[in-house]
Amino acid sequence: MVYIHSWQEFQDAAESLYLKAPNTTRYSVKWKSSEGKLVLKITDNTTCIKFKTNSSIFLNRFESLNLSIMQKMQNQQRREETPAAAPTSDVHPAAENDRASPVPAQISNAIPVQVPATGGVKKKKPKKKK
Repeated sequence: MVYIHSWQEFQDAAESLYLKAPNTTRYSVKWKSSEGKLVLKITDNTTCIKFKTNSSIFLNRFESLNLSIMQKMQNQQRREETPAAAPTSDVHPAAENDRASPVPAQISNAIPVQVPATGGVKKKKPKKKK
């Protein structure tokens, strides 16, 4: 087991380890509350790398590592946050229905309705003083 002290080195090593052996790579996260330490461990039965920190600064980096590894597990590329212009197509609408996704389309002219919160408990009245 090798503790890597630099986050960038750990992230690069973790991603390359996963890409080298995606079927055998395991990723574990441990939080030691008594010490206040976060320990990340990635292994593929032959190589084991670990990263230990007690700084809250690494939480955002930890989330980005999770996102990156999940995208590699799903075989997806990182998507841009800005929406691109929708391409126009000359496909007949009936042909589009044949290729429709299993998720129903959102209705754009729906009227939002506020629903009162439920589960609230009424406040008890105080006892009268004698």
